[in-house]
Amino acid sequence: MRKRTVLITGGAGFIGSHLCQRLLGEDYRVICLDNFITGDRGNLRDFSGNKDFSLEVRDVSNYIKIPGKIDYVLHCASLASPKDYKQFPIQTLKVGSLGTHNALGLAKQKKAVFLLFSTSEVYGDPLEHPQKETYWGHVNTIGERGCYDESKRFAEAITMAYHRKHKLDTKIVRIFNTYGPKMRKNDGRVVPNFIHQALSGKSLTVYGRGGQTRSFCYIDDLVEGILRLMLSGYNLPVNLGNSRECTIMQLVKLILKLTGSQSRIDFRKLPQDDPQQRQPDITRAKKILKWEPVVPLEDGLARTISWVRG
Repeated sequence: MRKRTVLITGGAGFIGSHLCQRLLGEDYRVICLDNFITGDRGNLRDFSGNKDFSLEVRDVSNYIKIPGKIDYVLHCASLASPKDYKQFPIQTLKVGSLGTHNALGLAKQKKAVFLLFSTSEVYGDPLEHPQKETYWGHVNTIGERGCYDESKRFAEAITMAYHRKHKLDTKIVRIFNTYGPKMRKNDGRVVPNFIHQALSGKSLTVYGRGGQTRSFCYIDDLVEGILRLMLSGYNLPVNLGNSRECTIMQLVKLILKLTGSQSRIDFRKLPQDDPQQRQPDITRAKKILKWEPVVPLEDGLARTISWVRG
């Protein structure tokens, strides 16, 4: 019996590499496509010798031609960290627009299921709390975060256009803050930043007064939700994230406790358009996918800290 084949753009990144590993464990054949602008070959080390895994080094913003049968196209490629998309704003816009168009074209050619990895950033700095999938967002299109936010909003629009016009079986996942092993040391997001600062004895950098909220989902929980969505018959956007909200200062205190660090806190000016609240309404995921996170924040952070130390 032929194994089902999944192509993952951005497969060497944090989320993409976890998906590669999980899918290989579920007996899929996996094609990883990455140009390594932020991806890490080290993330692929554990399964790079697997006969069911192959790596294509290329940029999804250029035309994609892959021989053979492909059953699923997961468009995960993205520059998701504020540090990255501020450094590479044009590449960020290209992977969200041209890259999504190319990935959709491949899925259409192969008659494959297409899954777009979107983001909670489509909601911008939200005026609705928590955020439901029906909320249209509050985004500054010309702000420094606009290159990322608008690239994902466009990606969602063209995905739905392909679904309606070409009858392509498409899915859209809106991912909220996710953390875990394989996040880059210099990723720029709060969890890896705080962990590395705490373990090295540096001051923890907090923007504003730390009262802004986030909802942190452990990577294993997210991957489970993504696979359930991939195999579902649902075509509208689905929020995946942890609905338990915490402030940045609560996160700081927890990481200091788990690391045993005596690091101080360095308060800095809040960046432009930094969302003040981030909490998903996951009612749709619970109903459609029978999914919700199961890993408590303290447990997930402890696992991540252990991985960083190792």
